[in-house]
Amino acid sequence: MTEANSNVSGSERDKSISLLRGRLLLADEILEDGILAWSDGKILYAGIPEGLPEQIRREALLLSVPERGLIVPGFIDIHVHGGNGEDFMDACPEVLDKITSFHSTQGTTAMLATSMTAPKESLDSVLAEVDRYRSGEMPYAQLEGVHLEGPFFSPKWPGAQNPEHIILPDVSWLEAWEKQYPGLIRQVTLAPEREGALEVISWLREQRITAALGHTDATYEEVERAVEAGLHHSVHTFNAMTPLHHRLPGAAGAVLSDPRISAEVIADGIHVHTAAISILAQLKQHTDQLVLITDAMSAAGLDDGEYKIGDLPVIVKHGEARLKDGGALAGSTLTMIRGFRYLVQEVGLSLNAASRAASLTPARLLGIDHRTGSLAQGKQADIVLLNAELDIEGVWVKGRRIGE
Repeated sequence: MTEANSNVSGSERDKSISLLRGRLLLADEILEDGILAWSDGKILYAGIPEGLPEQIRREALLLSVPERGLIVPGFIDIHVHGGNGEDFMDACPEVLDKITSFHSTQGTTAMLATSMTAPKESLDSVLAEVDRYRSGEMPYAQLEGVHLEGPFFSPKWPGAQNPEHIILPDVSWLEAWEKQYPGLIRQVTLAPEREGALEVISWLREQRITAALGHTDATYEEVERAVEAGLHHSVHTFNAMTPLHHRLPGAAGAVLSDPRISAEVIADGIHVHTAAISILAQLKQHTDQLVLITDAMSAAGLDDGEYKIGDLPVIVKHGEARLKDGGALAGSTLTMIRGFRYLVQEVGLSLNAASRAASLTPARLLGIDHRTGSLAQGKQADIVLLNAELDIEGVWVKGRRIGE
């Protein structure tokens, strides 16, 4: 193997095989001395040094790894509104480049462009722009599609969504969008107790689109009826939903108790108490139903100040985003690497459990785990290199190093 510094020259990049050697995080174990090799955007080998084929050994360029460096699969964020000063509701090529480039530096290699509750013409525009962007190269974190967060919510739980745009669930909107942009919509969040919701959920199940509860006033019983219709996911669990009470379990109680429901969590220490994340993780991680998300808004990556989420003004102070009017939490400034560290260092999850929540489980939800979400031969080379403190040392999307 040829050894080289991580900051390789152009001639070094011409080598067909790249290789990292260090602590390698696989789906169910950590190899303290592991090797990951890739070429043309695909993983060729992931395992112990003794098993590395001789041809790869001869041709590979060995990239430097910090002491106790950790090689993990790229993060997949299925619930993110923006970052780097931009919002997906303002989608155009420049905006999408800025959002995906920023989050890729934070370890995200794939994501869903998440919308806000908005007029139909605004949602039409987001879908058209993301669909057009996906037809191109996508040089940074890959947009796997769109997460429609709303507008089919409960007016009682708008959160940071504009209540003026909340409407009853309407399957005709979704049918028209799916016909125009087949496969683009990957997740729809709605209040399952609202009139027409069960019809929408059943339709989503038929289309293999994730039906998720959120911004909901649903009772435990109403959630269970929705699960029977096809609902199987919860957005930003505990936030913007009826809480758990020992006699009235509410939507939160249904999410916690029903093994058919996977659960997102914003692991920033602001949206959900560490103890509540721990309880959720103990119930969901062993069935691989815990999903780390950021719910990041445009201020992610920037200083405190005044911003917008959708069309609502937001004030960010000490990294905490709240609506200027009313003070409701307005998304977050979280990144996936910070959430990953929080799950490990504050909640106490193992590296493997935190990695599954950040990578493999969201990949399975999207139906893309056959090509990404874990480090295995034949999958995309979506890679994050961390140091011993779990800080990022390098990110590769489909084998391309971000920042080069």
